[in-house]
Amino acid sequence: MPPFLARLRILSPGLAACAVAVALALAVHALVPALPAMTAAVVLGILAANLPVASRLSVGSWRPGLNFAGKHLMRVGIVLLGLKLSLGDIAALGWRAAALVVSVVLLSFAGTYLLGRLFKLPGDAPLLIATGFSICGASAIGAMAAVKGTKHQETVLPVALVTLCGTLAIGVLPLLMHPLGLSPLMFGQWVGASVHDVGQVVATAQTAGATALAAAIVIKLTRVVLLAPMVAAVGVQERRRHRRRAAAAAGGPGATEAAARFPPIVPLFVLGFLAMIGVRTLGWTTPEILEVGNTLQDVALGAALFGLGSSVHIRVLLHTGARASVMALCAWALIAALGLAAVHLMA
Repeated sequence: MPPFLARLRILSPGLAACAVAVALALAVHALVPALPAMTAAVVLGILAANLPVASRLSVGSWRPGLNFAGKHLMRVGIVLLGLKLSLGDIAALGWRAAALVVSVVLLSFAGTYLLGRLFKLPGDAPLLIATGFSICGASAIGAMAAVKGTKHQETVLPVALVTLCGTLAIGVLPLLMHPLGLSPLMFGQWVGASVHDVGQVVATAQTAGATALAAAIVIKLTRVVLLAPMVAAVGVQERRRHRRRAAAAAGGPGATEAAARFPPIVPLFVLGFLAMIGVRTLGWTTPEILEVGNTLQDVALGAALFGLGSSVHIRVLLHTGARASVMALCAWALIAALGLAAVHLMA
């Protein structure tokens, strides 16, 4: 059997499970529009990891395909995310509003990272959680994990936390709109500045009408554009770290191997993300192409999030993730406060 077909045979059970899960997630979203399809995909993955029969399959014949989806289909989804972004929409915000959004991202990233260190989260967890919370949820976590070389298993907890807090936002933030005295426009700006995933932003903002939704999407997509420079900045640091290691190993048996493992400053799929932004900005698309791209992105990200969710075992999460959950809730409150302050400064 040719290697490609042998590989496909190994991956097919898990990819088939992903396809069924995506279809179910999209159906749930169609029935309950307030629940984003991506959130439903993560929940289905968690159920697959913890229900008796599915849990055996998720660690058995499904696992290669689930891991493939969590890594490679996540990258496909990130590339297609660029088709949602037009630099013209961001320019229409004006320099003051754009500067405030950038400030919120930088402050929330720094604050969340420091909280992660303060709570003594292991490995790259503080960086991944900070990236996901401040930029664009699971997509940003996948991009940062790639440039850091983080193991697939270590992305599971950050994705679970960003999904948890984004889902809480859907229910909590609309309840605070009137007590905080926010107009629909201000509420949309707040949601766009402080909610993590694009789908969660849409689900939250649409509760206040079309004006809120439009404002939320533009501000949210402004945050998404910052994914590339943030990943590039970490990529530069990673290359410097690898150069120092290579220099330390100079003359030793590991010198050549250390030099060969320099990570890219910007991963290829992030360049693809930037290229898609350029395609959308230059108007080289049609409504039909954008619709197909949006559907393919939902399928790719849904499959990736199902794959990641299938690694979340509730018993292990309760045992090891309590501290991280408290930290995530603190970060969520911090980002909401920063977003609210930016909204009042925009007014």
